[in-house]
Amino acid sequence: MRFLGNVEAKTDAKGRVFLPATFRKQLQTAGEEQLVLRTDVHGKCLVLYPESAWNKRLDEITAKVSEWDEEEQMVLRAFMAEAEVLTLDSNGRFLISKRLLQAAEIDQSVRFIGMDDTIEIWASEKTEQPFMPQKEFAAKLKVIMNKSI
Repeated sequence: MRFLGNVEAKTDAKGRVFLPATFRKQLQTAGEEQLVLRTDVHGKCLVLYPESAWNKRLDEITAKVSEWDEEEQMVLRAFMAEAEVLTLDSNGRFLISKRLLQAAEIDQSVRFIGMDDTIEIWASEKTEQPFMPQKEFAAKLKVIMNKSI
């Protein structure tokens, strides 16, 4: 499952928002019913994980975290504490908690951005400018693509 594209939407007074139909269809086709929402590790946005993508990330992290290392356990705790399990209602909406809306500085207008196996949710005004200038993007992409793995 790979999400692609970006779609604008609005939250209602309670913090509910419709998941864009293109993303909803992909989740339904894949049989994904539960979702996990958490703040992004790097930026002021939220990340919506289908349950399978969340479990994959969690497996990757827990495989590297020692239960006997206090600092590593604190990192795991911080990662888990920001997560909320949610499901779509019959209309395709879900509730973003006030805590997560504040963390991502979202008022009402949001932009959903497909990011491979997850969906990012940004305050629309934060996406009005490109994430980085075109020349910088091209140069960094070149470096990334020339990396040997």
